[in-house]
Amino acid sequence: MTQPMTTPLSRPLRGIMFKLVSVLVFIVMQSLIKAAHVPAGEAVFFRSAFAIPVIVVWLTVQGQLGTGFRAVQPIGHVWRGLMGTIAMGLGFAGLSYLPLPEVTAVGYASPLMVVILAAMFLGEDVRLFRMVSVALGLLGVLIVLSPRLSVGASAGSREAFGAMVVLGGAMFSALAQVFARKLVLTESTTSIVFYFSLTSTLLSLVTIPFGWIWPTPAQAALLVTCGILGGIGQIFLTASYREADASLVAPFDYASMIFSLGIGLFIFGEVPTLTMLSGAALVILAGIMIILRERHLGVERAKARRAMTQ
Repeated sequence: MTQPMTTPLSRPLRGIMFKLVSVLVFIVMQSLIKAAHVPAGEAVFFRSAFAIPVIVVWLTVQGQLGTGFRAVQPIGHVWRGLMGTIAMGLGFAGLSYLPLPEVTAVGYASPLMVVILAAMFLGEDVRLFRMVSVALGLLGVLIVLSPRLSVGASAGSREAFGAMVVLGGAMFSALAQVFARKLVLTESTTSIVFYFSLTSTLLSLVTIPFGWIWPTPAQAALLVTCGILGGIGQIFLTASYREADASLVAPFDYASMIFSLGIGLFIFGEVPTLTMLSGAALVILAGIMIILRERHLGVERAKARRAMTQ
């Protein structure tokens, strides 16, 4: 009797499951950082330092420890680490000023900014469809932030400052992704993951003079857990892209909005506004449009390559 063929479905489904787990883990990690109430640089240190042992164990189990430590472009790792560390720090700082769902929604601007930066610095071709999608997404970000940046009582307030901090974090995150795109040409994924954690740990120490506190046992437990979750989330994220095509699993990034809305509401009492939800929906729509377009172009390029080899 012939056995049913499950292989073609099992790997993509496993990839989607791994991606959803990574998204949930990262949102929980952000929630713990928000609850810890420590300076952003200190949060970056714990997030990065305690992720390293998890990553090293994972590399050892995978038999990729040697690959994980090999760096062809050390300076490239430093630049990527610098941009990523600033992005992480600004994102963590923003959690002190804005509700978790708003920080999540503004973070969606990062891949939209990558489209623009890749065109500027990597010479990637950006056509009308992608530019329209980016414009739509950035409009959504402005809608999300409009109550914080509007002229009036809220102008210059704590929330307005937080809005600019989170938006700056999204920009630096986009820059980090551009540097990562350069690194993938010569570096393995494992080395990029490892050296980012190492670089961000070291760079975070520069912020010690700017107000680090001695954490209470409860805060220390939250921060150490954040680091462990960060390493676990990175492992599941990497595994998701190994199991399935990027174009398939990438849209599940936006499940983070569902998770952040739930945690924000039930843990922090943050009730989402219609303005925030409307803006977030536009940003998500724009991101999915770009992902689907890239998938379509990838299929066409694959067909063209097959035609050339026949």
